[in-house]
Amino acid sequence: MNEEKLKSTVEAILFACGTPVEAERIAQTLEIDTSKAVSLCEELKSDYKNRDSGIRIVKLKESYQMCTVEEYADPIRTIMDIRRNTPLSQAASEVLAVIAYNQPVTKAFVEQIRGVDCSGVVASLISRQLIEEKGRLELPGRPLVYGTTEHFLRCFNITSLDELPPIPVDQDSENDNDNNNDSEPDPDSGEAT
Repeated sequence: MNEEKLKSTVEAILFACGTPVEAERIAQTLEIDTSKAVSLCEELKSDYKNRDSGIRIVKLKESYQMCTVEEYADPIRTIMDIRRNTPLSQAASEVLAVIAYNQPVTKAFVEQIRGVDCSGVVASLISRQLIEEKGRLELPGRPLVYGTTEHFLRCFNITSLDELPPIPVDQDSENDNDNNNDSEPDPDSGEAT
């Protein structure tokens, strides 16, 4: 199969699936190297971007997905009669941040950080497909651990968790640490002040 035919086949696969497809699966299907599948997906991604299309291809971890451009969200919602999702509450944003930066984590860990029960918020984030169960810890009671989903990456328009912004450092606590490191000279050491 020539290069253009391979690229068209990848495009058809992404369109037909509608969900993220791993480059490795595309490679196996087309009987090509994974690096070649990634290259074809990246070329397609670039093609869509360069022609100012209403569709784009996004990379989510090791997967690719075809989706619409954000600019056309309102007409799409109108024609599909989709109501705009309500924004995340402050509590949901906090829980999501704790999970995103520390995953995989237990609900107890999140509650320890926030100081309040998070059962309802965790259930809400699961229903929005922003987090999911990632397994169980090998501890008494075998608590569930949670992590973010590919839908989370899509919503925040990032390809991997490495793109999350760094956690801001609190200036007050940094100054307290600096002050604790400043020690008074020992009067018996003979050092002049």
